[in-house]
Amino acid sequence: MSRHRHDPNCDELERHFTTVIDWASGVFKGVKPEMCGLEWGRFYETWHQKPYNPDELWAEVEKLYADEAVEKKGGIFEYLLCGRTKTCLLNVRYFDKNVVHSAYARQTKEAKTKNISNCPLCALSHNAACAAKIWKEEEMEADHITAWKCGGPTDAANCQMLCKTHNRAKGDR
Repeated sequence: MSRHRHDPNCDELERHFTTVIDWASGVFKGVKPEMCGLEWGRFYETWHQKPYNPDELWAEVEKLYADEAVEKKGGIFEYLLCGRTKTCLLNVRYFDKNVVHSAYARQTKEAKTKNISNCPLCALSHNAACAAKIWKEEEMEADHITAWKCGGPTDAANCQMLCKTHNRAKGDR
């Protein structure tokens, strides 16, 4: 915009902004406060040719707004536009209960067949009792294999269960 501020005629710029606003209004059936200040021009340039169902999209907006795990409500719109692939836009840090149960079951089954601990870090211990301990699910915590703060997604492929001691000692590294 700044490069056009001295143009004698701003019709082209106005048409562009009107096009972007009309597109966004057609894609999303409502308005949320977090929509202000988003990069709608970039969103339009990237996704305006992709077909969207406004009813389904807005239902998903409402569902994500109600989800306490979604810490960054403004990221919902780009997340939906890009095909629900970049969960980092939502700032979701906590794993879904089903992911946690599945990771626990998988690790425990594998640990029992190898006679090692279901906490991967305990399994590396030189202490025999610790190296073979099978922790109960409530004694473990879900951990991001690739740290969340480093862009690791909060999904099943990036989830491992660690005993509480090891998870808390690991921190956000």
